Amino acid sequence: MDRGPGAEPRSAVTGRAAGEGPAALAGDRRSRIVGGGEGRSVWVAVASTAVFFTVAGVLVVTSPGWPAIRDAFFDGAVFRDAFPKILARFGRNVAIFGIAEVLVLVLALLIAVMKSLPGPVFAPLRLLAAAYTDLFRGVPTILVVALLGFGMPALGLRGVPRSDVVWAIVALTLVYAAYVAEVYRAGIESIHPSQMAAARSLGLSRGQAMRHVILPQAVRRVIPPLLNDFIGLQKDSALVAFLGYTEALRQAQIVSAADFDFTPFVALALIYVVITIPQARLVDWLIARDQRRRAGGGTT
Repeated sequence: MDRGPGAEPRSAVTGRAAGEGPAALAGDRRSRIVGGGEGRSVWVAVASTAVFFTVAGVLVVTSPGWPAIRDAFFDGAVFRDAFPKILARFGRNVAIFGIAEVLVLVLALLIAVMKSLPGPVFAPLRLLAAAYTDLFRGVPTILVVALLGFGMPALGLRGVPRSDVVWAIVALTLVYAAYVAEVYRAGIESIHPSQMAAARSLGLSRGQAMRHVILPQAVRRVIPPLLNDFIGLQKDSALVAFLGYTEALRQAQIVSAADFDFTPFVALALIYVVITIPQARLVDWLIARDQRRRAGGGTT
């Protein structure tokens, strides 16, 4: 058979194109097998998940105590009445953890730098930073909120704020700065010492090298764990209710006590879930991107 001048040459025996050798055909078969296997895995995962949650749901709704649980926690009328009230107070929680997050970032970075200072002359600062992180990571957050929220206004010192919400923000800042400082320190220590040596060889002081070379790289590396800590901070903003401040949790308690129903707490949980789940998925995406970048030999 005649072929045009641009036709691809084919084997006289097999009739295949020159590039369609056994290896190429085997690769095509492997691609089709892998693709089919992935498709089956997805469908198996979807089916098993659907079966699991269906069985779990049937077990719950057919249990003897389900009618009482439904009336106490999932009352539609109470939910419709409580949700707008709780959501309106949730703005106070947003303000609390928004202010606390900014303060945590600044204080934690200061503590991390203090713990990273070399030389015997800075030993007191390192000791102070270590004592701070050990103390506030060892005491439960609710105790710090109670001690500062009730204790500091009771001192009656001139110039000391008496607002419970102010001291709640201070308590959250002190506790979470201790955790975030360790995250920062891990990021700083993950930077190879050659980075500092190279910066010093270019004439930068240790402080300038830390500010312009080490810290920017360290912060980029620790963004995912920082976001995880801030998700926890958002949830712990509800501890302000322990001081009597009427934010979302306190409002849920008020409505629950008035209606003798726990549905307002479910409404508040739903608000937190809607806010925190996208943030958690963002953290997962950042971690996966960082892993791909490291696997590809990129820099962070």
